[in-house]
Amino acid sequence: MALSGIQIYKLLPQTNCKDCGFPTCLAFAMKLAAKQVELAECPHVSDEAKEQLSEAAAPPVRPVTLKSNGYEVKSGNEVVLFRHEKTFYNQPGLFLRVRDTDSAETIKAKVKHADEYSVDYVGIELSMGGTAVQANGGDFGTAVATVREVSHRPMILIGDVQDIKAGLEKLGDDETPLLCHATLENWEDMAALAKEHGAPIAIQAGTIDEMASLAEKLTEAGVADIVLSPEQRTMLGTLTANTLSRRMALKKTFRPLGYPIISFPGDVGDPDREVVLAAQAISKYSSFVVLDHFSPAAAYPLLVLRQNIYTDPQKPIQVKPGLYEINDPSPEDPVLVTTNFSITYFSVANEVEGAGLPAWLLVTDAEGMSVLTAWAAGKFDAERIAKAVKAFNVAAKVSKYQVVLPGHVAVLSGELEEELPDWEIRVGPREAVDLPAFMKQAL
Repeated sequence: MALSGIQIYKLLPQTNCKDCGFPTCLAFAMKLAAKQVELAECPHVSDEAKEQLSEAAAPPVRPVTLKSNGYEVKSGNEVVLFRHEKTFYNQPGLFLRVRDTDSAETIKAKVKHADEYSVDYVGIELSMGGTAVQANGGDFGTAVATVREVSHRPMILIGDVQDIKAGLEKLGDDETPLLCHATLENWEDMAALAKEHGAPIAIQAGTIDEMASLAEKLTEAGVADIVLSPEQRTMLGTLTANTLSRRMALKKTFRPLGYPIISFPGDVGDPDREVVLAAQAISKYSSFVVLDHFSPAAAYPLLVLRQNIYTDPQKPIQVKPGLYEINDPSPEDPVLVTTNFSITYFSVANEVEGAGLPAWLLVTDAEGMSVLTAWAAGKFDAERIAKAVKAFNVAAKVSKYQVVLPGHVAVLSGELEEELPDWEIRVGPREAVDLPAFMKQAL
């Protein structure tokens, strides 16, 4: 049973030393009971108390990591149902499924296309997680070996015990694949296989109650790393099973359902519906999403959706402040100014670069805020801009002392003239899309 905040408090040092970052031991105990902090943040807790607090300190959703050749797909360790409550930590991995009845050429072409896919999204590299191999009556071991010829990303092995054994023989000792599936019929053999190879195991059952019962059996057998695989594969079924499992884990601390979830939107058979089901799985608690079809047009919106959901809303995506060169500018080209909010930066940079116009882009430290937000918060003002001009030695790079402010902060032009008396201060357009026309006509 989970301990209450008061019960946890009685096991803490009760010194109110504040080394954990909280004003009192009671405040820390309440946060620990709510699964919002880790016990390790208290440096003075005794070994005896640690043992007693292990249940309270354990994350409500057990972390499980798939590994291979330096690649990792982490899952679990979540403590909230909605990211605005705190944040989500581990992005779901997108896996492309191949079958052992596919030809070697088909497997290689399909896997290589997905494995090499990478796209830059506001300075963040987005890519697929790995490959799932499904037993379908063919040579499973050969299919796994074929995948390994073109991809080193983590794998999910789906089949019966003998199929998975054949697949594991083709993988390195340092790899950690996910084994699918343990059922009420084969769980003992699958548990033995998972323990032998130190691999996590996905469990599958017809109902949530049966899945919880199966999880308890595997735990008693010594298997710690478990993934839930609900048989409900429709949109409503997946939503219901995923939400119920996650709510029971977080709100009721029900350990038999406190594990990551895997979903198979590819089972629907229709590539268009598959994307919709995958989007739902990403949005509603799936840690591993297995697709049957891959195309950049389908993968990009899913990866962007994942990135948006799993970005901490309290920590804006930032780029490093500095002076950036766009289209190989000369000393005569203008200096554009913006903040280090990544979307703002890429909006400006992409418009100017796409128009083929050379420019210097001065990115100031505004703590990751957009132009208007930073200005309203006092993080983007004339003093900061002038400081950036001097800190990044802009005067040594240009011969035409001209700075272009974003149109939304035209009010700063007078103050900036006082801070930079040797520079001409220009006011640009309000929107990045209008920058190319402005630069051609006014600069």
